[in-house]
Amino acid sequence: MWFTLRQKGGVALTLVFILMLFNWGLEARKWQLLVRSLEEVSFLRAFSAVLSGVSLSINTPNRIGEYGGRMLYMSNQNKLKSIAATMIGGLSQLIVTIIFGLTGLIYYINNFPLIKANAYFSPNFWEKILLGVLMLIGALTIILYFRLQIVIAIFEKIPVLRKAKVFIQIITRYTSADLQYLLLLSACRYVIFSAQYLILLDTFGVEMLWWQGFLLNAVIYLVMALVPTIAVVELGLRGKVSIYFLGLLSNNTAAIIAATVGIWLVNLLLPAVLGSILLLGVKIFKDK
Repeated sequence: MWFTLRQKGGVALTLVFILMLFNWGLEARKWQLLVRSLEEVSFLRAFSAVLSGVSLSINTPNRIGEYGGRMLYMSNQNKLKSIAATMIGGLSQLIVTIIFGLTGLIYYINNFPLIKANAYFSPNFWEKILLGVLMLIGALTIILYFRLQIVIAIFEKIPVLRKAKVFIQIITRYTSADLQYLLLLSACRYVIFSAQYLILLDTFGVEMLWWQGFLLNAVIYLVMALVPTIAVVELGLRGKVSIYFLGLLSNNTAAIIAATVGIWLVNLLLPAVLGSILLLGVKIFKDK
């Protein structure tokens, strides 16, 4: 591991850091487009909002604090309305994660039959059941994504939610073309942070075919997206899941852990620190 790190480390780490900027830059562009119908936000302001959201989300379940960080950069009358816009961006990323994750899960089921057959069930029976359930969830999520009027109808029919309908009206303003473009940006972002992880795995000496690593990594991201967790303790779970799946391709456990820690530091902790600095600036500005 240390030999490959010395040999490739400088260039690889520089590339990973550059891709981190592209990763969150694409997320900022998504958010900029999502809130455009509320108010015009510059890309730099959107980028600052995204990093601030990362900072507030690091101690919250499934990063829900992200909404609070971003809404600080909106005018007062649009703060609550921007939450619905942020949720649509998250939904587009979830759909991409499910699609890639299901592809990886199909590869995993067909190539790594870990459950022995018995008199009642064939190998990987439960994995195939899980695959079917996830495909159904994915299909329903995609339908909901392109039929957001369903959400408005639900709010209208439930009395306790009726007053809150005004805060989600923004979701009816997105055209099918807008939603498709958001999916494209989400897919590009997915490829970027997947590439970051593969680069770090290679840098730390994990030997595997890149496409196999990509597919099993897709399963890892799917698991992390579906399991409720807090970002500060996510690292332990991510490490265990990564060792389980990537361990099928390589027995270099130390390198897998190192790459997992590295990607967590670069893609989450560093942006959170930068976001904290930006939040401090917002607070000082408001105090003045």
